[in-house]
Amino acid sequence: MKILSIQSSVAYGYAGNSSAVFPLQRLGHEVWPVYTVHFSNHTGYGEWRGPVFEPETVRDVITGIEERGVLPECDAVLSGYMGADPIGTVILDAVARVKAANPKAIYCADPVMGDVGRGFFVRPGIPEFMRDKVVPAADVITPNQWELQYLTGEREIHSVAELLDAARSIRERGPETVLVTSVQTDETPADSVQLAVVNGDGAWIVTTPLLPMYVVGAGDATTAIFLAHLLTEPAEQALAATADSVFGVMETTHTAATREIQIVGAQELIAHPTGRFEVTRLD
Repeated sequence: MKILSIQSSVAYGYAGNSSAVFPLQRLGHEVWPVYTVHFSNHTGYGEWRGPVFEPETVRDVITGIEERGVLPECDAVLSGYMGADPIGTVILDAVARVKAANPKAIYCADPVMGDVGRGFFVRPGIPEFMRDKVVPAADVITPNQWELQYLTGEREIHSVAELLDAARSIRERGPETVLVTSVQTDETPADSVQLAVVNGDGAWIVTTPLLPMYVVGAGDATTAIFLAHLLTEPAEQALAATADSVFGVMETTHTAATREIQIVGAQELIAHPTGRFEVTRLD
């Protein structure tokens, strides 16, 4: 499969395309990365260097790919953090171009906006752009639980039933598949975190241990790994493989006691998930 991935990039460490491309490749997909920025390191360090590319520069790169005549071969478009509305518009234009060339292609969007305890960490206008423009255009969307609450009208999610209602509400607006990350409801076991997926065939959830750590780039890798599997497997199998591989990455990172996720160190767990976490059907 061939994937056009339009995201940020860092030279040192892992975020955006720097976090997504290698897992996609390790799982057997060809990736065409297009960069929206190229920083020395992710912004979590507080200091960084490097350029933010103008929207027309990003569009020009995509046009160059289109001029090679390869868009009919593109199976998916992947996007994550969008720095500003103009970049989001370029991404949605790329999705339209790919789908015109290959109507079977899908658009997978990680609506990066914020998280529990941090609130919104994107520029004003981006949350509304995600809600009003990205969600209707996406075939697959991968919000965390906090983002899902915003996208569905600030409704609070305390139970699995409320989680499913919110995911189904999103599906009514366009996406076929909703992967919800960082799930912690009143029903989540202690010291655990969950992933849930909802599509037209049903809903499933998987539970993994919650490690005492916070790292940048894990969400980018999660979306990439899920998309990699979803392109060739049913959603419940993609969920199981994603949970296994992402926990493997996090566990390897925790053991290494580093702030950069250990994608290379955990690559065998990405390529060959062990099936250690049971997926439960919810309906």
